[in-house]
Amino acid sequence: MTAPQQWLQKIRSLALPDRVRVMNVCGGHERSISMAGLRRALPDNIELIPGPGCPVCVCPEEDIYAAIQLAQRSDVILAAFGDMLRVPCNAPKKEPRSLVDARALGGDVRPVSSPEEVLAIAEAHPDREVVFFAAGFETTTAPVAGLIAQGVPPNLSVLLSGRLTWPAVAMLLDSETPGFDALVAPGHVSAIMGPEEWAFVAEKHGIPAAVAGFTPESLLAALYSVLRQHIDRRAFLDNVYQHVAHSGGNPTARRILDETLEVTTAMWRGVGKIPASGFSIRPAWAKADARLRFGIDPDEDRKRAGEMPPGCDCARVVLGKIYPNQCTLYGRACTPRKPIGPCMVSDEGACRIWWASGVREPEPRKAS
Repeated sequence: MTAPQQWLQKIRSLALPDRVRVMNVCGGHERSISMAGLRRALPDNIELIPGPGCPVCVCPEEDIYAAIQLAQRSDVILAAFGDMLRVPCNAPKKEPRSLVDARALGGDVRPVSSPEEVLAIAEAHPDREVVFFAAGFETTTAPVAGLIAQGVPPNLSVLLSGRLTWPAVAMLLDSETPGFDALVAPGHVSAIMGPEEWAFVAEKHGIPAAVAGFTPESLLAALYSVLRQHIDRRAFLDNVYQHVAHSGGNPTARRILDETLEVTTAMWRGVGKIPASGFSIRPAWAKADARLRFGIDPDEDRKRAGEMPPGCDCARVVLGKIYPNQCTLYGRACTPRKPIGPCMVSDEGACRIWWASGVREPEPRKAS
């Protein structure tokens, strides 16, 4: 019997209540859960709810709009992580609605997978302005902070859309209807920031929590932990990813984040402003801030500025209020080939993950 099978056997032997809702925060966790078929393998009374673990999905619409405007300038090379290129904004019909559209109209838009690639582009084109549109959570933002800290060339600036994960979960728990009974916390974020960042879930709210890795074995071990806690009514933070997520996190990454960036109230697309949930570049590093260099201010006069596209329920999916295939656009108007909302674009978006794992039909069961 394999290790995942052993964990499944232990979970099936638990005297569970009729319904236990477990939220998994991380998009990588959701991908592992879906691709491994864990939902089908678990008892029917265990509900695994995708949470706010997709930075592309919550990236402010106005930041995407600003990146598109920059990409249309002849003196600018716009670099972005690949899954940002197809995310639509709510621009007028005659204007480009994504970075792919801007590139089709002649914009110099380049997909990248690391800050080092952006640095190489800037060094190869000293006569052009290079803007790095950097959206991501703590794991992705730390290398961006490292790029800023090392000192960027004079032609390179960063349009930063970094977000922290825990404040969104805190917002849900502070609401009257959080919608889950236990939490599986993100492993890679915990490796950077420290697993103890998630202790508030158990200590303040009395909800079981466990930090997990990305293998079926690690995820099932975390599930077993929070289910046992739920049965025993003894909530604490467990860490089943100890070989990677150490107490205190990565001290070098945290130091660089603190030196170059400050934590601010930030907009989450379709959700609104969440306190202490965003990163902005500190004044000492202002020369690397594309917002200051190009005078970027949120354009609040545009129709539907800051919102999800019409009919898109991505924000409710992100918050665990509905399952992906309960959105009225899922699989009909919105597919990976023709995505309407960001949740169908990113590899960390729950809608894209569910579609890739074979979910095609509407599911009447609700997440909350």
